[in-house]
Amino acid sequence: MSVFVKICGLSKADDVHAAVEAGADAIGFVFAKSVRQITAAQAAAISAAVPAHIKRVAVMLHPANEEWQAVLREFSPNALQTDAEDFAILDVPHFVEQWPVFREGGLEPDTNGTYVYEGHKSGQGVSVDWSLAAEFARDGNMILAGGLAVQNVAEAIATVRPFGVDVSSAVESAPGQKDEQLIKNFLSAVRAAEKNL
Repeated sequence: MSVFVKICGLSKADDVHAAVEAGADAIGFVFAKSVRQITAAQAAAISAAVPAHIKRVAVMLHPANEEWQAVLREFSPNALQTDAEDFAILDVPHFVEQWPVFREGGLEPDTNGTYVYEGHKSGQGVSVDWSLAAEFARDGNMILAGGLAVQNVAEAIATVRPFGVDVSSAVESAPGQKDEQLIKNFLSAVRAAEKNL
């Protein structure tokens, strides 16, 4: 079984190249307030050469529909990732995948599609309860996020058996500064761990 890997919070062309070269399945661009926040135009520019098989994900947090429409127009992502309840007010065309975020202690995941499961706040490097996540991971395609790093991703994969994993702060040398070697190391750890599934 192969584990889907998303590298999130990319803000430079070099970061995107490093994630693609390392073998990421998806790359995330943050449009919410964060040290990793970039504009839709920047995201479009730095991801222009990304191969079609790699998903480009717009990562938002409680956006107004107008804000989302602007990202859609300028960036044209393959998927939109935002909190599950946000989708009720967003006009998402059929060709954009919806990746609702379910947060630990909040709404329970209730989808057969792809979704992200993480802690209360994104990008903080805080892990969720993996044993609880494992219960939810039986349904749909869970992308496990929060606190994953080279040191613990194998254990997380073995415990939760998620469809995918999502990393941001653990592949940075400083907040918002992606590190090519850390990205490679994370992908290598995931590929080694999936052999035991």
